[in-house]
Amino acid sequence: MAACPFSLICLFSLLILLFTTDAGAGSSAATVTVPLTPLSTKHYLHHSDSDPLKILHSLASSSLSRARHLKTKTKPKTKDSNIGSNYSNSLIKTPLSVHSYGGYSISLSFGTPPQASTPFIFDTGSSLVWFPCTSRYRCADCNFPNVDPSRIPAFIPKRSSSSQLIGCQNPKCSWIFGPNVESRCKGCNPRNKTCPLACPPYLIQYGLGFTAGLLLSETLGFPSKTVPNFLVGCSILSNRQPAGIAGFGRSSESLPSQLGLKKFSYCLLSRKFDDAPVSSNLVLDTGSGSGDSKTPGLSYTPFYKNPVGSSSAFGEYYYVGLRQIIVGSKHVKIPYSYLVPGSDGNGGVIVDSGSTLTFMEGPLFEAVAKEFIRQMGNYSRAADVEKKSGLRPCFDISGKKSVYLPELILKFKGGAKMALPLENYFALVGNEVLCLILFTDNAAGPAPGGGPAIILGDFQLQNFYLEFDLANDRFGFAKQKCA
Repeated sequence: MAACPFSLICLFSLLILLFTTDAGAGSSAATVTVPLTPLSTKHYLHHSDSDPLKILHSLASSSLSRARHLKTKTKPKTKDSNIGSNYSNSLIKTPLSVHSYGGYSISLSFGTPPQASTPFIFDTGSSLVWFPCTSRYRCADCNFPNVDPSRIPAFIPKRSSSSQLIGCQNPKCSWIFGPNVESRCKGCNPRNKTCPLACPPYLIQYGLGFTAGLLLSETLGFPSKTVPNFLVGCSILSNRQPAGIAGFGRSSESLPSQLGLKKFSYCLLSRKFDDAPVSSNLVLDTGSGSGDSKTPGLSYTPFYKNPVGSSSAFGEYYYVGLRQIIVGSKHVKIPYSYLVPGSDGNGGVIVDSGSTLTFMEGPLFEAVAKEFIRQMGNYSRAADVEKKSGLRPCFDISGKKSVYLPELILKFKGGAKMALPLENYFALVGNEVLCLILFTDNAAGPAPGGGPAIILGDFQLQNFYLEFDLANDRFGFAKQKCA
């Protein structure tokens, strides 16, 4: 994320005219249910590419851009699941949908009165929640499958009595811009706590684009619960962002932090439901207490904190203790330094819902790929498909009546094992080629230094129930059909 202090100053004069300052009221209801569904094609009607090579290349390219961003990101200076189905009145459920451009979305509603629910990309690798905002909202280079940039729904602040610009001296402004933000609020007397200046405009960079706007205090509404004074970004300009983003990272401005969630959990639909009217549930647990009871059926491993702490952007990631990668019956040799973040903050393994494919640092990927190549030595390589898709290794299986594919197992600290289904790490291109759906940065030149060594993406976690137990600092998972 990068902050832009005054290059977006024109946003002030435009947006300040669009807001009212009345406060909204909240509800004390403890249970909220929100659907998790794909973006509706009636709002996003556009062309869809059915060429599997182009789709794989697009997903690999976007995942690579995302990995580069996560590894180099800097903090601004100045259907119901079977597991976990015993819901209580402290739980909020919202639908989670999958899309052909690589993301999963949830629907949220803001404003007083509530405006129509809009889709937000569910992202555990960032923290700010923002929506397309005002009738002047524009998104450049947003020609994704089933996305019409001119029909992206936007929030209209002037229609909400609870919309307020975040002031420069509001503590929430410092969540984004750091503790010294007041030094950038020219004209504000530090002794005057009623300074009328708004918090500076934000400019947030993602792997494939950016978004820019101003921070609002607004009411977030669920069917049976409202959350007043929620910090949200009002973006009027974006690049390559087909919807708003719901940040679920570990920083103060994230949705889990602002709601004080004890845990959240979800089940990732298979990619075969891309853009389909099918959804699973994202469950938000707002319950009181910090009991350490585990959800039956889940295997757990602890979360790690990055040693560099909250002073680095790496501090908002969810690190897990991966210990071994097993291909077939072979334990792949991986230096321990890659698996745990070091004193400089580099290395380690994160779970990122904003990444489609799993990224591995070059030496790790080569070790894993080499083992697959060794165990599948009876099949020739499909070099042409590798070149066109950006993935490797790919194997020619034409004319084969049966195919041997090694298992891929991830073993975590504490002994928890995640055995991936074949469809989560191999893709069938046509009827003749199988490609391993993991990737590294070597094909595009030297990998950027620093950051996580492994980024676990959504494709590898399809049809897994995942639990982020924040109160007990642990990650739970179990294989499960999500639809």
